[in-house]
Amino acid sequence: MKTFFAKLKKLIPSKRKLVQLYFALLFNANVKGFVEGKIFRGDSKSFCIPGLNCYSCPGAVGACPLGSLQGSFSAGKSTMFYVFGILMLFGLALGRTICGWLCPFGLIQELLYKIKTPKLKKSPVTRLLSYLKYVILAFFVFLVPILYAFKDTPLPAFCKYICPAGTLEGGISLLSNKLNESYFAMLGPLFTWKFLLLVSFVVGCVFVFRLFCRFFCPLGALYGFFNRISFIGVQVEAPKCTNCDLCVHKCKMDVKRVGDAECISCGECIDVCPTKAISWKGLPKKKTSLAEDAAGGSKKTAKFITRCISAILMVALLAGVFVYAWNDAGDVSSEVSSEESSSSVPMGNQVGEKCYQGTLSVVDASGIKEETLDVISEGKITVINFWGTWCTPCVNELPYFDRIATEYEDSVSVVAIHTNMVVNTAGGYIAQHYPESNIRFACDGEGESYYNTLGGRGTYPYTVVVDEDGVIAAVFVKALEYEDLQEIVETLLAD
Repeated sequence: MKTFFAKLKKLIPSKRKLVQLYFALLFNANVKGFVEGKIFRGDSKSFCIPGLNCYSCPGAVGACPLGSLQGSFSAGKSTMFYVFGILMLFGLALGRTICGWLCPFGLIQELLYKIKTPKLKKSPVTRLLSYLKYVILAFFVFLVPILYAFKDTPLPAFCKYICPAGTLEGGISLLSNKLNESYFAMLGPLFTWKFLLLVSFVVGCVFVFRLFCRFFCPLGALYGFFNRISFIGVQVEAPKCTNCDLCVHKCKMDVKRVGDAECISCGECIDVCPTKAISWKGLPKKKTSLAEDAAGGSKKTAKFITRCISAILMVALLAGVFVYAWNDAGDVSSEVSSEESSSSVPMGNQVGEKCYQGTLSVVDASGIKEETLDVISEGKITVINFWGTWCTPCVNELPYFDRIATEYEDSVSVVAIHTNMVVNTAGGYIAQHYPESNIRFACDGEGESYYNTLGGRGTYPYTVVVDEDGVIAAVFVKALEYEDLQEIVETLLAD
């Protein structure tokens, strides 16, 4: 019986694992997104979470700080200051404690490392490799996005070319849903590269403790700058320290001393310090005698009870978040102008159904206007393209829509609706590239998302073609060529 309870106790996660699991679930509490295969686009997405968690994960209820940082360079000073302020607040408050306690991708790496295999221990080589993440931070998070911002073409380089969290939580989560089978047509060499990179990280994390966190994560590199001055973290009381370096040898990270830029403040060093010189800063210190330290039985019982109570409270709070997210008004089709037609054709967002009308704010070279436009044009074929300046496939296909709008001006109306994310970049982009275009530019609503109403599931570009009678003739969940558009337009004109 004692052996059974001993094994059972090992299965109970430590306090830190519970916290990691709780925050991973909390940051991805939109269960409805996993069921429907859609990306949540509610108001909470305006706020950054502390850890690395992809915006495109169907369950994500907040924005990734790295993605927001890269996008902020093209989004105007106010957005940039907001994102920098949030990151500084996180850093000053917690430093890399976020990596050790709050980051969902950190939890995934630690669970992979628990698989029983030979492990690669830290060495001077791994310490040298730990500087690679600072190079990635400088080049992929700052330099490349800033250079593209000067072209009014946002490019979140790290998210696009490296981030394994985005591939796993965003790409694979969306593709695994049967409702998103059409997304496979959009896959190309870039996804293949990122998938192979993800597999490499996953396999590597089995053998190397927190491989991505230690060598590649620019968010950890950024938070590491705040480690010494953060309010919460681990610290060493110099008078008590004997410089035995037991803490450094025990640590699986590439630390040279407790609390440096590589320290994730997991707290394991506190238990191994023979002189109790290591403690948590920012928390009240509790004085204990040697006798109290020796009498660990009651403390272990109390710790077990605390874990159970914490787990119950976390589950209760999480259940509340689930209920809220499940009932959140993400589908706003009923709020968009959508009066039922006297025709027998039902309203909807599928091919063969009557398309919902939308009334959206006009965007031109000067920015968002007070005037509005009706998306569906009576008696004309309407090509509705959802795009964003930050979306490379979107801006690459816009010339084809511009050509269609010019060549078929009398019979086709092309409406390009910019996503409500980073919408303030649209005006400058239009002024530079399409100042005299026949495309009618608009921006999507914040709470009343026309994109969601027409069946958008979080992926751009997205195009809906409506015939002269207002019936949906085609839906494209991919980037288009001119020939694709011309074919569908000629087909509708011939009918």
